[in-house]
Amino acid sequence: MTDLILAIDQGTTSSRAVLVDHQSRVLASKNVEFPNYFPAPGLVEHDGDEIWDSIGRAVTGVLEGVDPARIAAIGITNQRETSLFWDGASGAPASRALVWQDRRTAPRCEALRAAGLEDEYRQKTGLVLDPYFSGTKAEWMLENVPGVAEGAASGRLRYGTIDSFVAFKLTGEHVTDASNASRTLLFDIHHLAWEESLCARFGVPLACLPRIVDNAGVFGHTRGLGFLPDGIPVAGLAGDQQSALFGQACFAPGMAKCTYGTGAFLLLNTGEVAVPSTHGLLTTVGWRLNGRTTYALEGSAFIAGAAVQWLRDGLGIIKTSEEVESLAASVPDSAGVMFVPALAGLGAPHWRPDARGVIVGLTRGVNRGHIARAVLEGVALQITDLLDAMAADAGRALGELRVDGGAARNDLMMQYQADVLGVRCVRPTNLETTAMGAAYLAGLGVGFWESPAAVTVAWAQDRTFDPMMSVRDRARKRSDWAAAVAKA
Repeated sequence: MTDLILAIDQGTTSSRAVLVDHQSRVLASKNVEFPNYFPAPGLVEHDGDEIWDSIGRAVTGVLEGVDPARIAAIGITNQRETSLFWDGASGAPASRALVWQDRRTAPRCEALRAAGLEDEYRQKTGLVLDPYFSGTKAEWMLENVPGVAEGAASGRLRYGTIDSFVAFKLTGEHVTDASNASRTLLFDIHHLAWEESLCARFGVPLACLPRIVDNAGVFGHTRGLGFLPDGIPVAGLAGDQQSALFGQACFAPGMAKCTYGTGAFLLLNTGEVAVPSTHGLLTTVGWRLNGRTTYALEGSAFIAGAAVQWLRDGLGIIKTSEEVESLAASVPDSAGVMFVPALAGLGAPHWRPDARGVIVGLTRGVNRGHIARAVLEGVALQITDLLDAMAADAGRALGELRVDGGAARNDLMMQYQADVLGVRCVRPTNLETTAMGAAYLAGLGVGFWESPAAVTVAWAQDRTFDPMMSVRDRARKRSDWAAAVAKA
């Protein structure tokens, strides 16, 4: 009896495996962390073998006491722009993966902008020229890692984002989906195909790129794994933020969600229209089902939960991430302190890779509670910039924001988010929306669920946070925020 879906959620700091039943209940979840490497300021790398090992351990853990023959299908969701080359025969990584946070290609992006190429990339890919995206990472590895250029040209090496790597390790198939492909600077989001001229500019051979598949549908079966039997269909693929949009049941144009993970990502469903942005946002593929494409506008803030990790690991003012809410609640306000979480540059709508984190307003009376509160407020305030840009691009004000991710458990921050946005924030009962999106896509791919309506039925509200801040106070906070961002 196949009555379970296995979702693999491969993130920036950990890999999670989740088991979901036909009633959309999470029966088990296992999270396994792996190292991030910081060889120099602004450089962030992952070891592909360590990622794969963490997946194996997560799946083994979640299946403890469960017959894997019950798995009807597997769905994959992933940190998106992180990418690497690997051997097409052995699956061994050719080098460390360059993480989406890595900024080493900022000079290359600046040179492309200086050459007047930004508009071409915006029109074809929906993206801006920023080291966040995968194309310049691929170019850097081709030019700087011995053997990669030759291996890619000969067809020995494969290239892709982490979904492609995981799919290859599971099935031997070299595939990706349109949501992940749309984050590479190599993909035409209107024709839904690799753009030959863009690939040539970065020196990326078309032969090393993955085949594009729908987000739901069987593209391969497990084979040769020690932790899963052969023959399980792998039938769902989606980048983490698009997967969360799907898992939040944001199926109608105008619906939006914000996921608070390592970074914070606000996505607005725009339906079958790829809305161009003139306010610093990204136009991206949401998903493609049965050959029909849903697009989204996206605003990306590079640092969210990572700021709390910095309080824990960098400053040592909390011992666990969960302590931050009680510490922040120990003071009535931030005592005028503001924190700009530009620890990896500023993302949308500013796109300033050279920006750095800033704390302003320090006085002798400030204590660690004020700092903790300022960090939570800073994470929330950066979303106001995204919402303003989104409303301008979409031509409509947002009526409601669905929130998820680890930091969405923080009631204090979610209330502050609603206050500074002036928009109701709605938290679902199940915050595993990224993994749930992958599970739903895999289930749709094998007929486990008949249609996305199953997601809508399963989605349930936990709590709403209505704005309580006065219009005057909100305006003052946002003015102070703008001044702090200028200093970053």
